[in-house]
Amino acid sequence: MKKLIAFVLALIALPLSAHAQVQVNVTSGQMDPMPVAITEFYSAAGAAGQDMAREMPRIIQNNLERTGLFKPLNPTSFIQSPQSIATEGVRFAEWRAINAQALVTGTVTTSPDGRTRVEFRLWDVYGQAQMSGMAYTTTPQNWRRIAHIISDEIYKRITGENGYFDTRIVYIAESGPATSRSKRLAIMDQDGANHHYLTDGSYLVLTPRFSPNNQVITYMAYYKRKPRVYLYDIDTGRQEVLGDFPGMTFAPRFSPDGGKVIMSMAQNGNSDIYTMDLRSRQPRRLTDNSAIDTSPSYAPDGRQIAFESDRGGTQQLYTMNADGSNQQRISFGDGRYGNPVWSPRGDLIAFTKLAGGKFYIGVMRPDGKGERLITTAWHVEGPSWSPNGRVLTYFKEQNGKAKLYTIDLTGYNERQLPTPQDGSDPAWSPVNP
Repeated sequence: MKKLIAFVLALIALPLSAHAQVQVNVTSGQMDPMPVAITEFYSAAGAAGQDMAREMPRIIQNNLERTGLFKPLNPTSFIQSPQSIATEGVRFAEWRAINAQALVTGTVTTSPDGRTRVEFRLWDVYGQAQMSGMAYTTTPQNWRRIAHIISDEIYKRITGENGYFDTRIVYIAESGPATSRSKRLAIMDQDGANHHYLTDGSYLVLTPRFSPNNQVITYMAYYKRKPRVYLYDIDTGRQEVLGDFPGMTFAPRFSPDGGKVIMSMAQNGNSDIYTMDLRSRQPRRLTDNSAIDTSPSYAPDGRQIAFESDRGGTQQLYTMNADGSNQQRISFGDGRYGNPVWSPRGDLIAFTKLAGGKFYIGVMRPDGKGERLITTAWHVEGPSWSPNGRVLTYFKEQNGKAKLYTIDLTGYNERQLPTPQDGSDPAWSPVNP
């Protein structure tokens, strides 16, 4: 992805007061969200700047509210105006009066060359101190991305974890009757904005995956009824054939360094795990047995691989070293397990489970302990992690419709993602470069 921000200016945060204690514990389950006031930004930059000053806080508010950790206060309750804040400073007593624990303010100005400078500040209301502040100079059309970057900074400063708002989701857009379903590759911002299609629907596409550098997607398509894997450059729209892989049912996943892909391939009727160096295009076999080994996923440090196999008689989860050694089973609960996906933080593996006639999305530690089932439906599948390892996206099929969802890894705050059509097989990008 081409860098959209022309300049990121110096940090403008002031020292944090010793009394400032604004923070959110993101490791607990259901909790009372933090009340936060997000004002319109002040602008004397004309109509365009004023529109941006009004719309950017709405994006920030929506981002924070969707996490379930923040409760944006109704702007009609605000006593102090954006102009007053910009000219006189924050009157903390008026924000305490409406129970705001944190306050977000900002300004928008336009330079003579047409670029826009956006400045924001995050305040601890009860500590009466600035917690964070940044200024960004960019072209006016990039205001939405600036709002996501500001949201990330607020989230990180209050929770202590990296944000995930300046990201995208690629998925399969579905339409048409069940007997002749059209499936197109589509991409959008994590909040559903800037949606567009990457393929035209003339051929069937499945299971897109992002590369670590966020510019390349791998996906599988059926070309002349045979599975073929493509690499798609998002910046240029250029597609490249990685290869034809008979018997493949899932697209490859990238290694953490982006130099290899890992996949399952069937040869002579037997499905095993292979890696392929993207420079040499030479595959290397990692498993070799009569079972069906599939759905491999690298750990974020690249040292281990999770995969599914029926070598024990039922579909279960396994791990192995990156060279194929030390293969061991990690799932031992009731039902069948599949589609393991390692968290970007390395602490958990997400999976799909079928038990008692229901599908589940769950998580467990890499040693198989601590299994938790966090959502269920008639058919729920395709988990993919946010880049901070806090949220999962996936799809549900109910009443003949497939829709995308997100949920916190604690199992709370499940929300549907807006898409123009049905959607499946979502993949969450890294944070935009």
